[in-house]
Amino acid sequence: MAEERKVRSKQDDAVSQEAVMALEKENRVAQYRGHIAKLISFIAICFSLFQLYTGIFGVLDAQLQRAVHLGFGLVLVFLLYPTRKTWLNRTSIHPLDAFLALLAASGPLYIITQYHDLVLRAGNFNTLDMAVGSIGVLLVIEAARRVVGIPMVSVVLFFIAYAFAGPYIPGILGHRGVNWDQLVGHLYFTTEGIFGIPLGVSSTFIFLFILFGAYLESTGLGHFFIDLANAVAGWARGGPAKVAVLSSGLMGTVSGSSVANVAGTGSFTIPMMKKLGYHRDFAGAVEAAASTGGQLMPPIMGAAAFLMAEFVGVPYMEVVKAATIPAILYFLGIWLGVHFEARRENLQGLPRESLPKFGVIFRERGHLALPLVVIIGLLVSGYTPMRAALIGIFLTVAAAMLRKNTRLSFIEVVQGLIDGARNMLSVLAACAAAGIIIGVVTKTGIGLKMASALIDLSGGVFLAVLFFTMLTSLVLGMGVPTTANYVITSTIAAPALVQLGVPVLAAHMFVFYFGIVADVTPPVALAAYAGSAIAGGNALRTGVQASKLAIAAFLIPYIFVNSPAMLMIDTTIPKILMVLLTSIIGMVAISSAMIGHFVVKEKAWERILFIIGGLCMIDTGATTDIIGIVLLAALFFLQWQRGRKQVNA
Repeated sequence: MAEERKVRSKQDDAVSQEAVMALEKENRVAQYRGHIAKLISFIAICFSLFQLYTGIFGVLDAQLQRAVHLGFGLVLVFLLYPTRKTWLNRTSIHPLDAFLALLAASGPLYIITQYHDLVLRAGNFNTLDMAVGSIGVLLVIEAARRVVGIPMVSVVLFFIAYAFAGPYIPGILGHRGVNWDQLVGHLYFTTEGIFGIPLGVSSTFIFLFILFGAYLESTGLGHFFIDLANAVAGWARGGPAKVAVLSSGLMGTVSGSSVANVAGTGSFTIPMMKKLGYHRDFAGAVEAAASTGGQLMPPIMGAAAFLMAEFVGVPYMEVVKAATIPAILYFLGIWLGVHFEARRENLQGLPRESLPKFGVIFRERGHLALPLVVIIGLLVSGYTPMRAALIGIFLTVAAAMLRKNTRLSFIEVVQGLIDGARNMLSVLAACAAAGIIIGVVTKTGIGLKMASALIDLSGGVFLAVLFFTMLTSLVLGMGVPTTANYVITSTIAAPALVQLGVPVLAAHMFVFYFGIVADVTPPVALAAYAGSAIAGGNALRTGVQASKLAIAAFLIPYIFVNSPAMLMIDTTIPKILMVLLTSIIGMVAISSAMIGHFVVKEKAWERILFIIGGLCMIDTGATTDIIGIVLLAALFFLQWQRGRKQVNA
């Protein structure tokens, strides 16, 4: 195992420094040594132990639990993410960052120590309260700037400006406005703002699942997934691209970021695709589209599944069920896209003798996947996500001990606590910043106002409402991480669909899908930029290719909004199986049209008819299914005939 890790390390180092800097904001993390590093590690360990303790013995009162969670997180953010990039190479913490870290701890500490008094004088805050709250709001925004990035901060500042500008805005979006004290009191001393649902879910379910993911990764599960994907699909036509799709789908079950997923699997799969003959733009696009799909893959969905269950008010497993068929179709669409591209370019797979053996992989490392299987089983059995995550964490460590080549040392177990806390920071900062947005929405009523505006803009035409809601979600999702992405789109865009009678879960899933595919949709396509950085391709062309491969994400939401059976809402098993079968046939047709090749190269009119037929099959109506079957049967026959002629020529 040690030798294997060395080999993996050399492969990782092969990725250029420029690509790595483009891939992860974590590259802005300061690398301290000595006593400072030990201090930061100690804080991270305490953070993880607090979360484990409350997970085992019960969480504190909502605002106290969230305050401790935020305090730990902000301190680590200001210590690990310097104010300026030029301070990254310092051997000691800059005094300004040390001061901000202490200041960041004081706000949550104030809430903890003054909790009883704050409850008694709710709504009648004094001058000290306002000072603490004002500093707290500003520090959350600054933490988001450091960890999440400018796009998220821009959205937050826009909403704060909207809160003050209400009286000066004409029409339906205008409101009475608020003053600074009213806004701060609402955002910092209630559970309607920073300490709202997003941070509540972050301080319970999400942290434990991220800690679970950190331990899974430390056991080598990521490399196990890549080797498994190679054994399953590496030999097939266009094998490395299919490996990228499969491994990214597997990693998506535990990953919380499309960009991090690109970094984790793309450094292996993209060079393999290029070596086989795929164009570098296409290779980067495959990894970007597949990694983005990881956020749509149950059971975690980039941690948004837990938020969705809280926002919609349904059991967590209902969200998982609803997401299953759309996620299958999404990855199937990408798989088919790379298959038809391989057929068009006549790209073969890798030699079987050069690939890892399926049986050997499972014998040596199959036990690493056991915790993931168990945790899914626990969730299906009715365990709470929090309890399932706790069991998964302890089971991961225990499973790794089963074989010597995967056994974790005490230092590695402790390192898992540190990694879990550090991996949590981007989600925590995003959730806290998203709380500001929710606070402004609840204070001003902009959610319902925006819904009414979208309906008025569309003239009440349902398809037009869907289109404008899609555009709104794409714009709001640009450059924003998964958890915050869902919070923003569900708060602003989803109410319009709910007002028109769309089931709440379907409406939230609709905006979530389009918020997520913003990661591969130009001009702000972070996952595509990350893929192009590794592949050495053009970012814009990579984004366009990734959008074509991710076509399912642009089509399926329209279908499940009109036919919620695809989300397993109020339906039967036979109907679900029929929906799945017809949708798969439809995805085959649409994916071939995107590439322009089925059996042979498609003519322009054939591509159009393939798309029409595919859409008819994905739609769950009986009439459209019949039309689609007839149309596609004719097209399949024509392609087969032309293929025979070319072979015999």
